[in-house]
Amino acid sequence: MTVEFRGKVWVFGDNLNTDAMYPAFAMKMDPSEAARHVFYQVRPGWTDQVSRGDIVVAGRNFGLGSSRPVGALFVELGIAGLVAEEFNSLFFRNAVNAGLPAMTVPDATSVFHEGDTGTFDLTCGIWRNDTTGASGRVPKLPGLLLDIIESGGVLPRLVEQGYLPGELGELLRSPTVAIRGAGSGA
Repeated sequence: MTVEFRGKVWVFGDNLNTDAMYPAFAMKMDPSEAARHVFYQVRPGWTDQVSRGDIVVAGRNFGLGSSRPVGALFVELGIAGLVAEEFNSLFFRNAVNAGLPAMTVPDATSVFHEGDTGTFDLTCGIWRNDTTGASGRVPKLPGLLLDIIESGGVLPRLVEQGYLPGELGELLRSPTVAIRGAGSGA
């Protein structure tokens, strides 16, 4: 098993809270529509610029605040993974539960610049800025978290393990189920 992601990076700063990532007015929308409003408050129009396979890089306290299921919206947008100097623990688990790879990289916002290309291997704990050649190691994620990410999220993982009916497999991989099941109030 190898959990790796590679893509163009978009760099954000410190203390990005989930309310700024997923505004309240978008919480009653279908996921495909709500995803168009990610980072609406901090970088209007970002979702018109981002492409499938891109990576979000952020500073410290990434995802603080309420437990809005932003990870599922990133999946809807096609974001390949998240990298931050420090994640809020609830936000980190929400991302993993949505099947979104996430890696903590100290000084990520100094090592990566907007538009760089990065490669991140969660299985080995290795990261590389393919544009500059900078690289490093971080602690590997526990096997259970890697299994959840590789399965596409916690609900698809439960299908694989036989705890949920197999015919629900593809449905449970959808951002709609991840968002509606995460207590978003929608």
